[in-house]
Amino acid sequence: MTSEPTPVTETVDAFHRGGFHILQPKGRGHRSGMDAMLLAALVDDDRAIKVADLGAGAGAAGLAVASRLPKAEVVLFERSAEMADYARRSLDLKENAHILGRVTVIEADVTLKAKARNDAGLIDESFNHVILNPPFNDPGDRKTPDALKAEAHAMTEDLFESWLRTAGAIMIPGGQLSLIARPESIAEIIDACGRRFGGIEITAIHPREGENAVRILVTAIKGSRARLSLRAPLIMHDDNRSHKFSPFVDDLNNGRAAYSRR
Repeated sequence: MTSEPTPVTETVDAFHRGGFHILQPKGRGHRSGMDAMLLAALVDDDRAIKVADLGAGAGAAGLAVASRLPKAEVVLFERSAEMADYARRSLDLKENAHILGRVTVIEADVTLKAKARNDAGLIDESFNHVILNPPFNDPGDRKTPDALKAEAHAMTEDLFESWLRTAGAIMIPGGQLSLIARPESIAEIIDACGRRFGGIEITAIHPREGENAVRILVTAIKGSRARLSLRAPLIMHDDNRSHKFSPFVDDLNNGRAAYSRR
């Protein structure tokens, strides 16, 4: 009698064409992909910088920054104990030895305020860059029975206000905010930036020419009074019949290029 094979509950996935690897749950929770790589590409800074990845999950975006920028020190902030454990175990993979000393995982709720926020490791004015890929599904969307995925995907009423409040607090003056979200959230994002951030640059991401945007990339500078600008759209696929990325998008996805501010 043969025993049934043990079901696979987690996978090790390569990003940046093997530049780093991530341990992720399979069939449950949030699995990182293109969104995380585009978010990481927004950090274009060759200095010795400190980067906070808020709501980091298994750490894909933060590790992508550390993999591409050898002088960057990255802190992954994640509320879920289970996902924070995935991030820690990702760092322990032999394929990530080259970035191990520059990435830290802190289990913390990024919506904390004042002293509680600082006590949790979200220290005021200590980061050059803050990146975030917040939960952006509307609470009214179809619910998932997967509690881990629901926590990673479901938006709260004041999500952008609470997350950008923390981003503004922990960032040095002149530091850069970077985020990826759905186009429907553009008004809430601009409102949450308020007087904290200026020089907002927004890029709509379209699957193909003539198709509606599915994501927006947003960057802003703490304390800037520059006006908002809408950049040229980013088209994912040049060919209407192919799933192959355009050369520039492929470079962004694989860590060969950054998406610089204007």
